[in-house]
Amino acid sequence: MAVTEALAATYEPTAVGEMFGRPWGTTWFKMVGTVPEEWAGSTVDASINLGFSFMPGFQSEGLIWAPEESGEWTPRRGLHPFNHDVSVGASVAGGEAVSFLIEAASNPPIVAHGPDRNSDLLTAATDPIYTLSRAELVVVNIDVVELREDIRALTGLMNQLPLDQPRRHEILRALEAALDALVLEDIVGSAPAARAALAEVLGRPAVPSAHRISAIGHAHIDSAWLWPIRETIRKCARTFSNVLALMDDDPEFRFGCSQAVQYEWMRVHYPSIFERIARRVAEGRWVVIGGMWVEADTNLGGGEALIRQFAHGQAYFEEHFGVTCSEVWIPDVFGYPANLPQIMTTCGFERFLTQKLSWNKTNRFPHHTFWWEGIDGSTVFTHFPPVETYNATFDAGELAHSVRTFTDKGRATRSLMPFGFGDGGGGPTQRMLDQFHRVRNLEGSPRVEIESPEEFFDAAIAEYPDAPRWVGELYFEMHRGTFTSQAGTKAGNRRCELLLREAELWCVQAYGGRSADGYPAAALDRLWKVVLLHQFHDILPGSSIGWVHREAEVAYAEVAAELEQIIAAALGRLGGDTPTLANPAPHPVDGVVVLSGTGFPADLPADAQGLSDGSVAIPVMLGALGVDEMRSAVKAAVTEWSHPVVSTAATSHGGLMLDNGRLRVSLDRDGLIESLFDIEHDRELVAPGERANLLQLHQDFPNEYDAWDIEDFYRRRWTDLVDAESVEIIDRGPLVARIRVTRAFRDSRITQTLELRAGSRRLDVICEVDWHEHEQLLKVAMPLDIHTDEMTREIQFGHLRSAIHTNTSWDAARFEVCAHRWADISEPGYGFALLNDSKYGYDATRVRTAGGDPATVLRLTLLRGTRYPDPEADQGQHRFTYSLLPHSGAVGDGGVVAEGFHLNAPMRVVSPGEHAGDTAPVRTGPFVLVDQPSVVIETVKAADDDSGDVIVRLYESWGGRTTARLTFAAPVSAARQTDARERDAGDRRAVAEVAANSVDLSLRPFQIVTLRVTPVSG
Repeated sequence: MAVTEALAATYEPTAVGEMFGRPWGTTWFKMVGTVPEEWAGSTVDASINLGFSFMPGFQSEGLIWAPEESGEWTPRRGLHPFNHDVSVGASVAGGEAVSFLIEAASNPPIVAHGPDRNSDLLTAATDPIYTLSRAELVVVNIDVVELREDIRALTGLMNQLPLDQPRRHEILRALEAALDALVLEDIVGSAPAARAALAEVLGRPAVPSAHRISAIGHAHIDSAWLWPIRETIRKCARTFSNVLALMDDDPEFRFGCSQAVQYEWMRVHYPSIFERIARRVAEGRWVVIGGMWVEADTNLGGGEALIRQFAHGQAYFEEHFGVTCSEVWIPDVFGYPANLPQIMTTCGFERFLTQKLSWNKTNRFPHHTFWWEGIDGSTVFTHFPPVETYNATFDAGELAHSVRTFTDKGRATRSLMPFGFGDGGGGPTQRMLDQFHRVRNLEGSPRVEIESPEEFFDAAIAEYPDAPRWVGELYFEMHRGTFTSQAGTKAGNRRCELLLREAELWCVQAYGGRSADGYPAAALDRLWKVVLLHQFHDILPGSSIGWVHREAEVAYAEVAAELEQIIAAALGRLGGDTPTLANPAPHPVDGVVVLSGTGFPADLPADAQGLSDGSVAIPVMLGALGVDEMRSAVKAAVTEWSHPVVSTAATSHGGLMLDNGRLRVSLDRDGLIESLFDIEHDRELVAPGERANLLQLHQDFPNEYDAWDIEDFYRRRWTDLVDAESVEIIDRGPLVARIRVTRAFRDSRITQTLELRAGSRRLDVICEVDWHEHEQLLKVAMPLDIHTDEMTREIQFGHLRSAIHTNTSWDAARFEVCAHRWADISEPGYGFALLNDSKYGYDATRVRTAGGDPATVLRLTLLRGTRYPDPEADQGQHRFTYSLLPHSGAVGDGGVVAEGFHLNAPMRVVSPGEHAGDTAPVRTGPFVLVDQPSVVIETVKAADDDSGDVIVRLYESWGGRTTARLTFAAPVSAARQTDARERDAGDRRAVAEVAANSVDLSLRPFQIVTLRVTPVSG
């Protein structure tokens, strides 16, 4: 209900003590009153309690609406636990009328001690859950309030000082004197004398060597978590109105806020709040930080998506406030991949703040201030606040903790402290600022100033330029379950990321630049922002309530459907009136592609659209022929096929076999892989006496954070899922051969189709799962006859090697790791990759087989069944594919990178579009080709401005230095390097020459390069 509707509504009388609000409901209260005449000259507040009984951010909250002088009703401030007294006047005249509306949200606390049906609005209870506990006008005595804060500051400090510290005893004596001066029968009258007894000890300044803390107001608001996105919008309004009111009262108060999407919510839904924010930003008191659309999970989002987080966030702040951010601010994200420093720097950031690794369960991170180096050598100056929270309150214990834990003593003297209640809890409070004014320069405490993060980083870098260097990922030793929880959300994100890439690619080829007729610029921007929002670090990781994930999957489906329409229109324009094939992957296709279950020969360059060698079969795909005719057409196409065909056979001991002349896959009676034989290299992959593609079901009972965590003890108890209901051949070739294996276990069923294509080195396992398990973890195991002590896994724009042994506690803690499209186990010259189309959790161990032989077991985590915060998480139908890829050489020249893309970005058929016959096809080849297989063209998109330029983003994917030539299909007049935000990188890095429509580049290992290409007009 909008406030205009609430103003016009009819209200019923209520009273303190009456219940209100079903879970997730909204109750409007109209409160009116009169200040008593005898209170003239007093400070008066309205004290309102909506039944608060728990910490801020996790229960009922309210927004007070009040009339302006113009008569317009606007948000005035929020109501939260510890922050629910509303100022009526500092020196009232008496007799004033008090009137306001309260929009009370009865958000239920989502409890962790059992399945909570309030996890989703569809299953939530309907009875009221809150009681109006207080609603009255009160007189506030300032001297008493100030005395309370004096005592609180000194008592807190005293309790943190050592017993033998003289300062501790001096404070104790002063407190005794203050209490002696306080007359209990007349607290109001004696409060000034009590304060005077404390003045001397409160006035002593901090010692010159005291640690320096830069404090910044903060209110970390999860864009969804134990509440839906709808409620986050209202949480922002309540918190931001509190912050703005506090700024009116305290000129020193400054507040830092990240996440561009939350500003946009205010602009759309609460324009008066947005206007007030904009004024404070202009004054420098409201500090825009972080530069991202949301505080996104950085493990799971794709590399291009992370760049777009920064690009859209910075563009928004620049457009609406005329500022950009200098630091990345993601204090609550669950681990940080090893190429994040390069992604940050190429987006214009050189500073980074988080504190989440202070939660590590096994190893304490050794630094609070350091340089973090990524896989390409890029570095960012990084700070972990030693206060170890992003919701500080100026409590003396927090200040002392900052000093005690700061690991860089003797070399650095500064740290940062965000203060304020988060999660929609209202942000900073007056009491916090009261404490700040007392402890900012107090003997025995660190020195504290309210400063922006930029001011902190400037001073910290100047003081500590030679800080230690940490190389590689910042692995979080908790929350490993977020690589797997809520499989539907993760699959939706992966699919939409790929469709966005493909839509931009084909639209550039079909229409040209952003301003060209037909180019769907506004739609693509909007769809990107939907995907970016759902990459928030409690949505994409799968750690939100059921309501959030239900809505996320609907959003992904809508985004995918619209992108499919955009892609179809672009490809239809490209293809004219002839059915063709399109390859969206950045690597060429030379082999069998499967479209609607049917295999077709194909030979297409990367990112290309055009006729394939097997085009005779394409009309069959479109339904022109029946099944028998389809098979005949396919066989006719195979007569020109240059590779051996694939076939199936029965083995002598009752199993089945797939064979395409390159791989021979032998299944036993249970449908498990007893042999995976590389014919070309005469190499058996399955460890002696073992069976691969083995499903294993583990108990999954994390100690504390159900959807977030996987504990190492899960490995101690499991069941091998061996028994099969059926093992049958469903397609014998010649281009595609398939065996289907069906297993039932507990309350669930899984059907796996093992698919081998002619000429391919990749065995696909297509899984359809009806999953009804709770507190269970499903993995698939590949015991391999490969000797290694490390795993290589794909991350954004590259890959990372990590140990699989347990030599140190750091190695042992890395028992579940994140990878994107693949993870690989290799020994020199040969290896095995396990690819996936929507999964992220892997583990690998060195073992001895039953026969005593050494082996390496590589496993992919497929599904979980957690109960909190969504009691129905992952229940139901799932479809996904993983693939087995033996290879010679390393991951690069072994084809792992390319096959990972092909699995995730498969060929598609192009039907004649609406423009067919109107014009000749716009372009029949790829926009750009690269001659170096290690260089991946990640993105082809229209430039964000109206220049007509095209952006080509590429990276070196094998981990070595290389040179590459880019050749464009259409004439281009210029190509120059920019940063990832499409801003000129400077003459030093500019591409000097376009020769023969080509550009030559030199790349260092894993380097990301962004080119702005100017096509020749006309």
